[in-house]
Amino acid sequence: MKQLKLNSQRKTSGQVIVLLIIVLGVVGVAFWWLNSTKQEMAKEGTEFAKEAVQRIAVQHDSNFFNSRLSPQARMNFPVSAQQEFMNEIVKLGAPVRPVDVQGKIEFQSQFFEPHGSFHSRIYYPARYADMDLTISHPVGRWQIDEIAFIPQREQPAPAPAVAPAPAPAPSLAPTVGPESTAAPSPGG
Repeated sequence: MKQLKLNSQRKTSGQVIVLLIIVLGVVGVAFWWLNSTKQEMAKEGTEFAKEAVQRIAVQHDSNFFNSRLSPQARMNFPVSAQQEFMNEIVKLGAPVRPVDVQGKIEFQSQFFEPHGSFHSRIYYPARYADMDLTISHPVGRWQIDEIAFIPQREQPAPAPAVAPAPAPAPSLAPTVGPESTAAPSPGG
């Protein structure tokens, strides 16, 4: 009877260990999956921000701008405001160098509700403009929550370079100045 009791205790403790290993494995896989999904979402968000700045500021794509606004941003940017916004960008012309977008994605909770803030400086022939962008990914796709385009004052045109006046040619005659006045000779 004693041996039967020991065997059942060993079986029970062995089953608990196996169950514990399985649970730890499932938790480990779930954590790995959540972490890799978080990294992928951060990468996608950064790519979306770069694409949004490129499509709006460089390509002047008003359809992209309109289709990617969040519901709240659509209320802040009715169609007339969207057109005015895009016209302000278009009138500056094409950027003269590639646009650099800086920012990062953060998560509201550890792994969920990603959002990001990005800033870019766009250089045009006569001046530059700053674009600030706030994005989020509530359900299904990335969207623009807030956007600001701030053109800087026009840079003054550089003053024309003034050529220096030519130096006077050296003369062979002695220079007569107030200190070098000659006194009349005594005999003459």
